[in-house]
Amino acid sequence: MNAPLLAKKPDSAEESRFAVPGIHCAGCISTIEHGLTAKAGVYAARVNFTSKQVSIAHDEALSDIDLAEVIRGLGFEPSLIVDDQIDQNDAAVGRELLRCLAVAGFAAMNVMLLSVSIWSGADGATRTLFHWISALIALPAIAYAGRPFYRSAWQALSHGRTNMDVPIAIGVTITAAISLYETIVGGEHAYFESALMLLFFLLAGRALDAMMRRKVGDGVAALARQSASGALVIDSDGHSAWHKASELRSGMIMQLAAGERLAADGIVVEGESAINASLLTGESAPQSVGPGEQVFAGTLNVTAPITVEVTAAADETALADIGRLMATAGQGKSRYVRIADRGARLYAPVVHSLALLTFAGWMLAGADWHQALLIAVAVLIITCPCALGLAVPVAHVVATGSLMKRGILVKHESAIERLAEADRAVFDKTGTLTLDRLVAENIDDLDAEQKTIALALSRATRHPLATAIREALETQDICAAQLEGRAELPGTGVAGHYGETRVTLEAPEGPQLTPAVALTIGDDSVAVIRFRDVLRPDAEEAVAAIAGLGLPGLILSGDKSDAIRPIASALHLTAQSNAGPEDKCEALERLRRQGHHVLMVGDGLNDGPALTTAHVSIAPGSASDVGQNAADLVFLGDSLAPIPFAIRAARRTMAIVRQNFGLAIAYNLVAVPLAIAGFVTPLVAAVAMSLSSLIVIVNSLRLRTVR
Repeated sequence: MNAPLLAKKPDSAEESRFAVPGIHCAGCISTIEHGLTAKAGVYAARVNFTSKQVSIAHDEALSDIDLAEVIRGLGFEPSLIVDDQIDQNDAAVGRELLRCLAVAGFAAMNVMLLSVSIWSGADGATRTLFHWISALIALPAIAYAGRPFYRSAWQALSHGRTNMDVPIAIGVTITAAISLYETIVGGEHAYFESALMLLFFLLAGRALDAMMRRKVGDGVAALARQSASGALVIDSDGHSAWHKASELRSGMIMQLAAGERLAADGIVVEGESAINASLLTGESAPQSVGPGEQVFAGTLNVTAPITVEVTAAADETALADIGRLMATAGQGKSRYVRIADRGARLYAPVVHSLALLTFAGWMLAGADWHQALLIAVAVLIITCPCALGLAVPVAHVVATGSLMKRGILVKHESAIERLAEADRAVFDKTGTLTLDRLVAENIDDLDAEQKTIALALSRATRHPLATAIREALETQDICAAQLEGRAELPGTGVAGHYGETRVTLEAPEGPQLTPAVALTIGDDSVAVIRFRDVLRPDAEEAVAAIAGLGLPGLILSGDKSDAIRPIASALHLTAQSNAGPEDKCEALERLRRQGHHVLMVGDGLNDGPALTTAHVSIAPGSASDVGQNAADLVFLGDSLAPIPFAIRAARRTMAIVRQNFGLAIAYNLVAVPLAIAGFVTPLVAAVAMSLSSLIVIVNSLRLRTVR
């Protein structure tokens, strides 16, 4: 979906979108945006880093080919995105990263095994043989696994600029070349494992990033599946024909059967029915609609056929608006990941400059080139940013495993970090604080005969309120009455005959504070059956625990205020009713402007944009596909207890991450001066580098004991 462009543009401007997989950092974003806006005829350009796409508003005189050439001239390879299709190149890049990661990891493990033998005292011909075997394993692996970095570095250098992949490529190449030289001359030490480990950890970071971006595509795809693929259209002559959703236009007349989803927004022109709009409003009870009332794409026509005039189709529907909100909300939220990325970007130019200065200094001090080069290589190896790079992901992996044991699935690589920062909690009601079903609360007020009639009528329809009645009565071993002529009443209920007496189960007369149906026998309404939401077990304790952790709560729901009031009262929360998707996003944005980091807990399609907009989000396992894809974490089961546990685990995880950063920095402050002074051989540097990573890993393993 399109990211909104930052600058204003003329109404006549055209918009083009390109996928640019080569975007890796803030420098890439700045280069592309400034390079494009410098082009005459380009009004605005916006890079979406999450999806690695560029949206360009431009004069109609500029063709897509012209724009692609501008991007290509900046050192990036673009591909045009047509008809809002998800670019398949991103999936191919992800697969390539995983293949490179597997090759680097496999080769590193085998070379490390050979290195252990050398470190243990292998000498002479045995050591030389092991070095040659290591070279035969490492050099092809480095050439294959390093392709993403070499390709990106070459594109940048060939266009007269640098990026973070340039020093990475140089460092890996120098380390491999020195190792090969040492092997050829029969030297004591080779450092193939260092080059492979560096590649492995860098590729792991890239692969995690690619997986995160695919989640966005999954969410949009799940959203698209909520709309019908098409509709039966009636022309002016009364003939009917099936049209795809993309072919629908304003003014067309759609005929919808009961149980069919709408493929476009529209106005009911004929018929009465009940529409389940929970995916847009979050309200569980279907709403009655009749001529003149508006209905929306993706909602379900429940009870009777209706005729609808199309008012908005394809990209103009409310469902498409939700998709756009989801695609453009919430980028760049991870503070600690940004710190690690900044450190990784600084690492290469600083360390290579330091190694070059070390080489020059030792040459001026009278050392021969071989000794000076080995000391410079030791500086390169000992300052490998693996410990810094591991500080966040290892703690994340261990914490994720601990959370998974408690039924909490972490979907986003920075979710734990953002959850630790949360200071406000916002809850959806239906399906989140409550279970996603209604309960008939006064069903026992009916006498035995009335229950048998109600059960028989409830079995004649799949309306959610009838389902609640049926479930309640079937648990009481009630036998259904023998009814004749059972039939649905369009938009109102169901009727039948009990002997000679007409019986109905339909909407009661007059306004109701809660969802209700009236059981009528003959001419008399004998009972009004009312329904209520069911709170999740331990919801009150969980909400109180969340507040006790410093996250006061608020309910944002699409339900009416009368439906929310008892839930809010039971949980001691304030509430905002009749909140649609945009209302929820606006409320979260207000809290953000006030300086709050909001945790959003929701489940429905209508919560998708809010789940994406919030600082961090959690959805129950019963949530819709869109809700689960939009959320950063998912908890399983009916209990809300996993949420406060996840908050406590996230806070402890980030304490461990800060410790890991401290350990990594302290290591470099001690190790680098020793390497520059010549007290560290490349072999010792490789061991020290591995030891620094091991310390970070062991410290992170403490997270397995989170209680």
